Parts: sequence; structure tokens; C-alpha cells
Amino acid sequence: MLRALLDALHDPAVRDLAWLLLSADLLRPQPPAGELATLFHTPQELAETLDFLRSLDAAPEPLHRDLAATRITRLGRYAERLLGWFLQHGPAARLVAAGVPLRRAGVTLGECDFLLETQEGARLHWELAVKCYLHAGHSGTHHASELSDYVGPNLKDRFDLKLAHLLGHQLLLSAREDFASAGYPGLWTPQMFIKGWLFYRHGHGETPADPVELDPAHGRGWWVTHGEWLRFASAHGRHWRTLPRLEWLAPRRYRVDEQHAASTPFVDAQTLAAQTSQQHVPTMVAAFDEDATGDLLERSRGFIVPDDWPQRARDYARQQ
Repeated sequence: MLRALLDALHDPAVRDLAWLLLSADLLRPQPPAGELATLFHTPQELAETLDFLRSLDAAPEPLHRDLAATRITRLGRYAERLLGWFLQHGPAARLVAAGVPLRRAGVTLGECDFLLETQEGARLHWELAVKCYLHAGHSGTHHASELSDYVGPNLKDRFDLKLAHLLGHQLLLSAREDFASAGYPGLWTPQMFIKGWLFYRHGHGETPADPVELDPAHGRGWWVTHGEWLRFASAHGRHWRTLPRLEWLAPRRYRVDEQHAASTPFVDAQTLAAQTSQQHVPTMVAAFDEDATGDLLERSRGFIVPDDWPQRARDYARQQ
């Protein structure tokens, strides 16, 4: 359903919103505290949302104005603005408040991302995260992966630590006694809204078995080292470009008239190798195919990482 919808949508922000709403979760439910957010409680809400997105794609100016009101540089903030705008204007649940800080004696203990109320009257507290992790652990069918094997590109974030913080802190904020003093008393059901992509090393044995915490339908990409790049790229695409961080949500699509205006240019694999050769951190790139009309559609995405990154990533994954 998501693929068919994205094929019909053209505006990048609307496509990102559709992906945020309809892509697979990264995680399975994590009982008892880690209930998954449910956007649509009836088939009618889903159908109305699909109609809403198609109409928004035809006239996306209100969403563009909201996004342009403040300078957005972080992917998580961009996702928050998209989801918050949908909860304000879309046909599903109603936004009660966003970014609600919890303070005690002048100290901020945390912030609840979203408080909302469904059409059936359920009062929900959502914690949103969009994550891109690379699998750094051992590959092979006989080694079961763990969440600690999934690390952020900059090796400052790890999936097991993120989940522990979610379950042990963020999702518990709305149940604290002092949360009523924030102005939103009552019982709120906490839920996780966790989307993103997980990336697996190409050409090094079988893709490892998923940890039990992951949703098997999660978005997948690849990663290769600089040294492996040209051999990999020759079999995986002719049109390449780096993806700036705010383009890490939905698969990208460029009409013929948009291709020269893209924030980063389309290049061949050799040029991309030269562009990334001096990078000390992983770079996300995407391969594009041309359709019958000349539009360029994203075929796959992944990271080119420095040659010393895999060992550093494994060391970081094993840190206690």
C-alpha cells in the first residue's frame, strides 16, 4: 500500500509524511511498557488519511508554510513537525499538545513528544523517534543479532541504549505524579512511534537473523566500505547522489525538471567515490533508476563508510 501511494505522490514533504505514517515500525511491541502507536483505529480513518494525503499532494502549501516557519536542521525535528502537523489537520487522532516539558523544582526531567486523543476518546502519549542504524556485528546465519549490534553512523548512538531510554524513562513521563502539574492531568497511555531504516553490510555472508525486538518488515538498506564501493556500485546503479540528512525518510523521487535543482547533484559511482574519499564519517547515498517519463526513482539506499569504520563500529557495539 505504501509503495503504491508513494508512486502516486510527488511533493517531497508529503511523501515524507506518508512514509512516516504508513511505513513499517522498526520494533515489535515491547510489553509491558512498550506498546506501539496505532495511527488508524478503523478502516475509515485509514481511507480518509489516504484521501487527505492525495489532496495535500495537490496543494501542499499549508504544510510547506509550517515547515518553513522555523529552520529545521535535525531529522528528528523534521519528523516531529510532520507528525504534529498531521495530528493538527489530518482526519485521525486529535493533537492535544506537543513537546510538553516535565519539570520539578526548576529542573526539566524530560519532555513528552505528543499528547493526543483518538476519535474513540482514548488519551495517548506518543514518543517519536526516527532512527538509521548500521548493523556492525558478526554476520552469518549461526549468529543471532542483538540490538547492541545496531549503531548510529557517528558511533554516538546504539539501538539497545535508545530502547532502554524509551522504556525506562521517556514512556514513563506521563505517568509520574508531577505530570498533572504540567497542565494535562489524567491517565495517558504511552506508546512508541519508532520508524527508520536499518543497514546491513553487503557481500559479507548471509544477512544476520533479526533480534527478537525488531519488526521483520522494517526498512532495509546496505553499507560498504570505501574500498568496496566501486565494485559494489557497478552492479547496483548508474545514477547516484548523497542524501542530505533531511532526505532520510521516504525513498526519493525527482521529476525531470527537478533533477538539476536537487540539493546535491546526481553523479556516477567514480565521482561519488572521489567526493566521499576524504569523509571521516559514513555518508548516506542512494541509487536511482530512470522511469519511462525520465523521472529518477530511488532504487536502494545505503552508506559508504571509511575503511576503518567497521572495526570501530564493532568495538562500540561491544562496549558495556
